[in-house]
Amino acid sequence: MRILGVDPALSITGYGIINVEKNRFTLLEAGVIKTSAKQELTERLNTIHAAMDALLLETKPAVMVLEKLYAHHRHPVTAYLLGQARGVICLACAQHKIPLVEYAATRVKKAIVGKGQASKMQVQRMVDNLLQLKHTTRSLDVTDALALAITHSYILKSKI
Repeated sequence: MRILGVDPALSITGYGIINVEKNRFTLLEAGVIKTSAKQELTERLNTIHAAMDALLLETKPAVMVLEKLYAHHRHPVTAYLLGQARGVICLACAQHKIPLVEYAATRVKKAIVGKGQASKMQVQRMVDNLLQLKHTTRSLDVTDALALAITHSYILKSKI
């Protein structure tokens, strides 16, 4: 099964695509979609949508996994902007008729590390280990996206 994990954001959206066969994970592609704060909001959203559209067309995942929106009440504008970025990502997913699944960050950390309050560095080390990567050159946004994809495979496996 080919799983696309996406860590959505307006500035840097991380993504990672893995192939899951039996108990083996294979990293197919990973990267980021970047926008500049100097761009108009509509242009930034269009950049994210166009990049996600091209990625879905090229890689044809069986499912997309997004991190659930978490927003602190002290930063409502951040949540508003993140929601818009998530919206265009969800739109691309719907346009390609790809199932969409969401998990909270604490659920992902628990699945990957065993603790819902694990640090990003702990998650990164475990993702590297699971994907048998020798050194980390990815951003934490990419690591989070890959962790989402791996978590989904674990949850699917537990339901069988």
